[in-house]
Amino acid sequence: MKLPSLNFGDIAARLPIIQGGMGVGISLSGLASAVANEGGVGVIATSMIGMLDPLRAKDPEGADRRSLIDEIRKARAKMTDGLLGVNIMCALTNYGDMVRTSIREKVDVIISGAGLPLEMPKYLREVSDEMKEELRTKLVPIVSSGRAASILCRKWASRFNYLPDGFVVEGPKAGGHLGFKAEQIDDPEYQLETILAQVVEAVQPYREKHEKPIPVIAAGGVYTGEDIARYLEMGASGVQMGTRFVATEECDADMAFKQAYINAKAEDVTIIKSPVGMPGRAIKNAFLDAVTAGLKHPKKCVHKCLHSCAENKSPYCIAQALVNAYKGKLKNGFAFCGANACLVDKIITVKELMTTLSEEAERKYQEVGQKLAETKEQAAQRLKDVLNK
Repeated sequence: MKLPSLNFGDIAARLPIIQGGMGVGISLSGLASAVANEGGVGVIATSMIGMLDPLRAKDPEGADRRSLIDEIRKARAKMTDGLLGVNIMCALTNYGDMVRTSIREKVDVIISGAGLPLEMPKYLREVSDEMKEELRTKLVPIVSSGRAASILCRKWASRFNYLPDGFVVEGPKAGGHLGFKAEQIDDPEYQLETILAQVVEAVQPYREKHEKPIPVIAAGGVYTGEDIARYLEMGASGVQMGTRFVATEECDADMAFKQAYINAKAEDVTIIKSPVGMPGRAIKNAFLDAVTAGLKHPKKCVHKCLHSCAENKSPYCIAQALVNAYKGKLKNGFAFCGANACLVDKIITVKELMTTLSEEAERKYQEVGQKLAETKEQAAQRLKDVLNK
């Protein structure tokens, strides 16, 4: 049984797999275009995307804008299939500029989390007016509850006469910053299986009332093809995966970053308290041990990238730590990761990974279909037996 496509209105990815947007620098044009070419949704992450621009110190917003345009165009030049997305955190100080730039570049999908993206439709309308054409970039918020999904549907409908083109539901097994309190991370009430069902239920009335399909995508801890099939059976239209794509040849990070995943054991995957005030999941290393021991001290912030960063109280600059990690300088940084990072054992190509995931998922789908057919046959036989008595 073939996997369904992932549809966002009038555009579709052949496979229901979104590659998670991983900053800083982990998913840029190289990874995004490779995933798209295998029929998925490849995603460029915008956080600190202009980190290598020589003019960044004087013009950080301009550096990020120039780099985002460059990465989008490089990805497009390599793409022969799939969809191209951009991940933009609401917490970024240049959030509005990153959204407008992505829309001007006509990306297929903008995925936005780390806060509720209440203004996204406004940017789409503004840029459409500016360019004097109806732009069709799809707007997909990341949420962690049915309540958040309902709020966004209601607010967007009333203020902009627009509904989300989809939702990514991210559970607490995701990598990087998590949209949960520390005590919720292991609580069964907040696991992906639970909140996925809540979001599907919350979205259904808006689907029916406005006659608009709103795909719900499961994220956070999705690792195997069997996981993909399971979440599709639970009502998801697709999945978003980050960790699996780090250990690929096309991932844009330094080899040392990828090797940190391969070397990680279960006990190395830990929850940290980020300087931005949120829990995050990362691979434990000497840098994080030094932070825990109080050996890191506040320094002047040069990046000014996040609204929520308490720079005067921070033991380190998380932006610089993640830039260092991207470059492979893990003595001065660390790698964010998902809960299943310890399962990664080798580096493969994106093509190999996507093929493996698809085959695993389709086998599981086939098993479920056979069981369903057998159940129906048994039920029919029981009814026949009753009628013949």
